[in-house]
Amino acid sequence: MKEYFDILRACPLFRDMEPQELKKALECLSAKVSFLAKGEAALREGDPANYVGIVLAGRLQIERTDFFGNRSILAQLAPGELFGESFACAGVKAVPVTVAAIEAAEVMLVDCLSITRSCGNACHIHQRMIFNLLQIVAAKNLLFHQKIEVTSKRTTREKLMAYLMLQAKRLGSLEFEIPYNRQELADYLEVERSGLSAEIGKLRRQGAIEAERRRFKICRPPGA
Repeated sequence: MKEYFDILRACPLFRDMEPQELKKALECLSAKVSFLAKGEAALREGDPANYVGIVLAGRLQIERTDFFGNRSILAQLAPGELFGESFACAGVKAVPVTVAAIEAAEVMLVDCLSITRSCGNACHIHQRMIFNLLQIVAAKNLLFHQKIEVTSKRTTREKLMAYLMLQAKRLGSLEFEIPYNRQELADYLEVERSGLSAEIGKLRRQGAIEAERRRFKICRPPGA
């Protein structure tokens, strides 16, 4: 596991742990590493909601598909980020989403009970992981509400501008790069790609934004 230490030390689950503490934590957790090809799922909708995953390399995407096969992207994940923790902690029987690799990736899967139940030594490391896990779940809840804030807007233009304004605020700049291509952005906003492309074109012509592939610049705020 030593080759993953730098990534794991940056993971919020192991926040504030020294190398020796991290090594002990991994021994307690009996974590296993999986290698995923592009398109392969780390967790699939309907799988038991028992595991917390950590991205070690590559990128993954959390997706939800409705009855008619329409895809909605909930989030993308980079190395050091977690997935599945909210479902495992909530005690639901099955995962309601799919977490799939959008490029070759490596993930670590940990049984949630091995985090929340102290080992036989009742070590303080478990207490720290439980505290960190609570913070992670709370932060993910805030991100979920931000997505609702975006997708609850009535029009494609309002959804797009709400998303771009949130990214500008998060990154502290009116010029930034988003993690999604056009189809992925449409799936995240829960709109048709053709309608999204049309709105981006209109906003560019009106001088409200500049857009080139994944890069955007907000030239003036909505309504100005």
